[in-house]
This record gives sequence, C-alpha cells and structure tokens, in this order.
Amino acid sequence: MTRLLLAVLLTLTLAGCGFHLRNKLMLPADTAAVRVVSTAPYSELAKLLRRGLLASGAELADEDSKGPAAQLQVLSERWGDLPIAIDAQGRAQEYSLRYAVIFVFRREDGSDLVPQQVIELSRDYVSPPTDATGTTTEREILADELRREMSASIMRRIDSVVRKELERGRAPSPTAPATVPAAPASAVIPPQGS
Repeated sequence: MTRLLLAVLLTLTLAGCGFHLRNKLMLPADTAAVRVVSTAPYSELAKLLRRGLLASGAELADEDSKGPAAQLQVLSERWGDLPIAIDAQGRAQEYSLRYAVIFVFRREDGSDLVPQQVIELSRDYVSPPTDATGTTTEREILADELRREMSASIMRRIDSVVRKELERGRAPSPTAPATVPAAPASAVIPPQGS
C-alpha cells in the first residue's frame, strides 16, 4: 500500500512540475523507408540519427538499396574551438567548442519535407595551458554530448514540421525545393580549431 501511495505521489509531483513523456517522432503516414545520408562515411551523428529513427518507429531503408526512399541528409558537419578567455601571458585558458550541422529531410519524390537548415550548438570548457592532461578527454566527452544533443535537435525539428502541417488540417504536402539559401560551410564556424 505504501509503494502504491508513493508511486501515485511521484506521478502527481512530476505531472505538477510540467514533466511529460515525449511523444514518438511523427512522420507523414505515406513516408516510405528513410535513408540517412551523410558526407562523412562513418559519421557518428548519422549512426545516432539512424538509432533515433528506429526508436521512434520509422522504417530504415537499406543503405545499399537504390530504390526510392525518404532521405535525411546531413550536408555538413563542422567543429570549431573558439578561445573565450586568456591568461596574463595571452594564452587561451577557456574555449567554446562549437558544432554546426546543415541538414535537409526529403521525401522519396525529392521534395523537401524539412527544408535545408542549420543547427549550431556549443559548450564551454577550461583548458589551462600549464596542465593540459585532462583537456583532451573533457573535449571528447563534450563532443559526444553535442552529437547526442544534435541528433535529438534534428529529430525535434522534423517532428515539429510534421505536427505543424497536421495542425493546419492537412497532411504534409510536397513542396517545391527549399529556397532558403544555405550559408557556406566556412561561414558557419570560423576555421580555427579542428
């Protein structure tokens, strides 16, 4: 009885604070299997996107098949380290790790469901010039975190476009190719860093 009371109390507390489980990713009913395409052949982001699509119930197209399939295309992935604090000798002590991705989601007929767009994320980290022992590890952990967050952000963008179309009372209809100009990849993140 006590456990049941605690479970009910916990549920009410979470509901009262605004916590709600996220709905599954919504794709149009007529969407064929989805193929994730990336400019980097072994992209960790592409792997995360495939896992996210599978977890949300989408069907993935075989990477080798040439048949028609919707495409989630990662056009560009850019990383940059921007110094944001220096010491008295002018050496960088703190950096902002920036990650920008340009992507587009196309239907199997080639029309854009989600037009080409850029998502940029960043995290700050400290890197004392005199003691750089843990800096590489910290940067790698932040990079993994940014990839996971980027994958979730892309999935949310796709979901929000589809839901908005459904709220307007119609299924997401094919549109002309996006006219949103893409920023050149070199303009997204300064060329400093790796």
